[in-house]
Amino acid sequence: MRQAVVPMFGELRPSAADLFKRGLDVAIGAALLCGLGPLMGAIALALLISGAESPLFRQVRIGAGGQKFTLLKFRTMTCGDAAPFAQAVPGDPRVTRIGRWLRKTSLDELPQLFNVLSGEMSLVGPRPHAPETSVAGQSLENAAKFYRLRYLVKPGMTGLAQIRGQRGATGDLRALKRRVASDLEYIERWSIWLDVLILIRTVPAVLRPRNAY
Repeated sequence: MRQAVVPMFGELRPSAADLFKRGLDVAIGAALLCGLGPLMGAIALALLISGAESPLFRQVRIGAGGQKFTLLKFRTMTCGDAAPFAQAVPGDPRVTRIGRWLRKTSLDELPQLFNVLSGEMSLVGPRPHAPETSVAGQSLENAAKFYRLRYLVKPGMTGLAQIRGQRGATGDLRALKRRVASDLEYIERWSIWLDVLILIRTVPAVLRPRNAY
């Protein structure tokens, strides 16, 4: 997907391909939201019954052009929205019983369909990270060469890295570099058909989760 970019990603100018991708996002995103609405309502109700103050968790992430936006997820941890940032780890005591199931099935990501419809995200693209995320004591931008090129496109609910099993916490530099390589490969190879293929392959990837905790 080709886009003209001004210095520091200050402005992204959409091409015809970008507009077509946006149309696909809106059409499929709206259909998924309608079809999955009852399930999302049931999850929200279950979270409220379990004692959650709000079924939704909001967190700042970095999107296209390096711009920050508020990402939506179903609440899976006991800590509040304002708690210090820390990636989830295996056996994390902050994850609730319902939250563990939601994270394992990736159902906690469903509210991001609203982010897709609002234009902050795409169905397919590099997964957005929180600004505070770090690896080996370094910010992701400093830890991985060419990391900032991920900002050339909108972040996605799923992507090439995710269907390859490269999901979950970025625990070390090697894992981060593999994920960034997949993200940059996606940007280089982008086509509508690649997006469709990734969406189709996301289903079995979710059914056979790896690195989800």
